[in-house]
Amino acid sequence: MDAGLLLLRLVVGLLIAGHGVQKVSFRLGGRGLAGGTEEFRHDGFRGGRLTAIVAGASQIGAGLFLTAGLLMPLAAMAAMGVMTVAGTVKRPNGLWVQNDGYEYPVVLVAVSAALALTGPGRWSLDHVLGVTPWPLWGVLPAIVLGPVSGLLTRVVLHRPPAATERKQYAQAAE
Repeated sequence: MDAGLLLLRLVVGLLIAGHGVQKVSFRLGGRGLAGGTEEFRHDGFRGGRLTAIVAGASQIGAGLFLTAGLLMPLAAMAAMGVMTVAGTVKRPNGLWVQNDGYEYPVVLVAVSAALALTGPGRWSLDHVLGVTPWPLWGVLPAIVLGPVSGLLTRVVLHRPPAATERKQYAQAAE
């Protein structure tokens, strides 16, 4: 079981961290901070550069903490938060990933929640530090607060499209 949890944490954690690296750098196919900023603006977020930096740092941090199995409920909460935001961006495209839908973010949210519930396993920093198992009363709020924080982030940072963007959308729909 511990080997399976380690493999799951490595894959999911490094993918989430890599996604954050793409937001703020040219590594892993990223378009640098300017590209990350433009992506957030295109997706309807306020804040520009600061939003890209915070989102990228959150993804990198959550991913690395998941990978290490460190403070698992908090790492899972952060991962669920950022991936919930990603899901809200992809929601208009439907569920399936082949249509650029939200299938992948949902899987990462579910896996993060499952890791919070099962714990990181013996091959983790939480185990080395002696903080496992995490009590259910500490895990359940993290599982709820992760997605809720992502939804609140989307609501707070959402900006309505400018008149020129609305015109472009209307023309594209015709």
